[in-house]
Amino acid sequence: MEQHRTLQFEGKTIHYRDEGREFSNTLVLLHGFLQNLDVWSAYTLWYMRSMRVISIDLPGHGLSDSYGEVHTMEFMAKAVRAVLADAGVDQCVIAGHSMGGYVALAFADLYPFLLRGLALLNSNAMADSPEKRQARREVCEQVVSNRASYIVGSIPPLFDESHRNTLSQEIKDLQDQCLETTSESIIAAQAGMAQRPSRIGVLERLEVPVLFVFGKNDSRVSLEYGLSQAMLPHHSEVMILDHVGHMSFMEEREYVRPRLKNFVDTCYA
Repeated sequence: MEQHRTLQFEGKTIHYRDEGREFSNTLVLLHGFLQNLDVWSAYTLWYMRSMRVISIDLPGHGLSDSYGEVHTMEFMAKAVRAVLADAGVDQCVIAGHSMGGYVALAFADLYPFLLRGLALLNSNAMADSPEKRQARREVCEQVVSNRASYIVGSIPPLFDESHRNTLSQEIKDLQDQCLETTSESIIAAQAGMAQRPSRIGVLERLEVPVLFVFGKNDSRVSLEYGLSQAMLPHHSEVMILDHVGHMSFMEEREYVRPRLKNFVDTCYA
C-alpha cells in the first residue's frame, strides 16, 4: 500500500501519504515548522515493510492548504484527526518533531483514546515564554521583509556544527523544501505556536508510553529543560544524542530510526 491522498477539511485540502502494511502497527509522522511530509522519506521507506506509516502535510505546509491568519496547534490536531478518520485508523503511535510535537501533544489532549504511544523529537510541552513570543513576532517581521533570506539562514543553525559539512546536501534539500512554505503560512504557524498553552498536565495524565528524543546541543530545546518534562509521564523512554542539534532524526538517522521502530513495537506489544 503506497498512496498519496487528500481530504476536504473545513472547506480546504489536507494532503497525506498512507504507506506500508494496512492491517498492522500504525505510526503517524508529523513534521516541524516550515517542513513537509517529504522530510520523513528515509523513515517511511525503511518502515513500510513492517508497519503502516501515515505522514501528513500539516495545514499551510507542503501540499496542504493554508487556512487563515492563525494555525493553532489544536486546529492542526483536528486536521490530523480528520486524516485518521479518512484513513480508517482507530489507534496509532504519533511521532512529532518540534512543532509537530506541539501538534502531537494537542492531539493527545483532545483524543487520548486514539493513542497507543507518543514520541516527541526535539519538542516540549511548555507554553512560550514572553521572550519566545517576542522572538516569534520578530520572525514574522523578517518573513514580511525577506522570506527567502529568513528561511535559508534559519536552517543550518538547527544542525549541530559537527554535522553541517557532512549533511550539506541534506541541509540544502531542506532549505529548498522549506522555501515552498508561503509567508502567509509561516506567519500563521508562528502565531499558532505563540498561542499554545502549557501541556505539562497532558504528559502527567497520559497512560501510554512516551518517547523523548533530545540532542545535547539543541539550541531550541535544552537537555535540562527536556529531561525535567521526561520525568512526568507514567512511562517515559529517553534517547539522548551527543553532538546533535535540533534535527536529531536527520543528524543521527541510523540511531533514531530503529529506536522509533522499537518504540512503536513496544506500544503495540
